[in-house]
Amino acid sequence: MLGATWETLYMSGVAIFFTFFFGIALGLILFLSSKGQLWENKVVNSITSAFVNIFRSVPFIILIILLIPFTTAILGTMLGPNAALPALIIGSSPFYARLVEIGLREVDKGVVEAARSMGANQGHIIFKVLLPESMPALVSGITVTGILLVSFTAMAGVIGAGGLGDLAFRDGFQRNSPDVTLVATVITLVIVFILQGIGDVLTRNIDKR
Repeated sequence: MLGATWETLYMSGVAIFFTFFFGIALGLILFLSSKGQLWENKVVNSITSAFVNIFRSVPFIILIILLIPFTTAILGTMLGPNAALPALIIGSSPFYARLVEIGLREVDKGVVEAARSMGANQGHIIFKVLLPESMPALVSGITVTGILLVSFTAMAGVIGAGGLGDLAFRDGFQRNSPDVTLVATVITLVIVFILQGIGDVLTRNIDKR
């Protein structure tokens, strides 16, 4: 049980870390390439939006299966916690990117215009205005995405990624040990509650409005 819990924490933590940065990058492209923004470009926006929509819509269990050749090519195996990471990151980054885009759209346009009038270049507007001003929404979004990732790790466990999902399925369901499934479920819920609590605290501390 301890080993399975560690595997779930490992998969979730690594996936959250990379999803945060990849999701912000995708979200920035979606936002900045949209109409009236700094990098307005209909083609780039359409391609990025299509990519995000496709990978956000594919059920995670199917995405894992589709990515088996890719995962095997880069890692040499489709089993274990590391093998679940590509699917976890690719599956969650587009979801988070949409939350990032929404957060960026909530930034007061007056603040951006004020920065422009003071001579701020695009880099300053992005990294010193847009991202800091939207940070409460970004943290809240990654909290929601992190909770989603915990559930994804459980599904990944069913096909051999390890973690609490694997333990609940193999030792609990297949061996007819409901107590194992129950304990794995409770631990998963505890992880979710802790993630939500950390996210709420960070959001309150960052939001100065």
